[in-house]
Amino acid sequence: MARETFTIEGAGAISLTAEAEGDAYAKPVLLAHGGGQTRRAWRRVVSELAQAGFRAIAFDMRGHGDSDWSLCGAYEMRDFAADLVAAASRLDQKPALVGASLGGLAGLIAAGELAPGSFASLTLVDIAPRMEPSGVMRVVGFMEEHVDSGFASPEEAADVIARYIPHRPKRGASDGLKNYLRQKSDGRFYWHWDPVFIRNIMSARQGDPDSQERQSAMLSQAAANLTLPLHLIRGGSSDLVSEEAVLHLRQLAPHAEYTDIADATHMVVGDANDAFSAAIVDFLRTHHSCDTAQPQGTREL
Repeated sequence: MARETFTIEGAGAISLTAEAEGDAYAKPVLLAHGGGQTRRAWRRVVSELAQAGFRAIAFDMRGHGDSDWSLCGAYEMRDFAADLVAAASRLDQKPALVGASLGGLAGLIAAGELAPGSFASLTLVDIAPRMEPSGVMRVVGFMEEHVDSGFASPEEAADVIARYIPHRPKRGASDGLKNYLRQKSDGRFYWHWDPVFIRNIMSARQGDPDSQERQSAMLSQAAANLTLPLHLIRGGSSDLVSEEAVLHLRQLAPHAEYTDIADATHMVVGDANDAFSAAIVDFLRTHHSCDTAQPQGTREL
């Protein structure tokens, strides 16, 4: 199946770059990546969802990849959530939403607070209202470490990534990695996302030690509001979502379905793509196997 690349309008006139694969009238599945990633994180998943009969749509979140950066630094969770709602509103049927890490947090706010009823289902990929502080700081610390200095070469960036995910075989500076980097006029390579995004996070944490607790309370309330089919996929070796966090989510949303993928870390999709794809296809087929749209003129996505 041919893969299409196009732009869609998010909230506040932010232009988002997206890719889609699958039948134009199949059930749409929106895929929202984690902080510091791009739509490429879903490249194998997109093809597998299309082969399973869905229309998979992966996009770069605001401030990431080829999507617009916010000129006013609008990178609050509700800003990302508003983009998800805007994208969903441009479809002729409610999409299933799959969100990893940042994308999952935005999905919780979008479906449980900002615009309930916008999505047909929600899958959270190794994210929950309660997160382990040490795991959060490991992710944030990785993103902050080279945000200003960049890298002398893609190979140097590959070395940093290898230290961040030591459980995976080290990869060189492939063409895939280069999609996560931008070379500036100084000749150095920088991550392919707006540094204001991570600076805002660090500033909030330093200026308000209780910010994470307040965020957890906000996310917990959003989760408690959910009535749509809900699926949590956790990496069995995650340092960000504990078994206690899973229990907490299932207490808030007793109807939630749960998949634990053994040996996967917070980077579930990259660690165990086959097991992840099987879990998500099974969930989507259970809840959406008969959902299709009839041709109604031009579709925006």
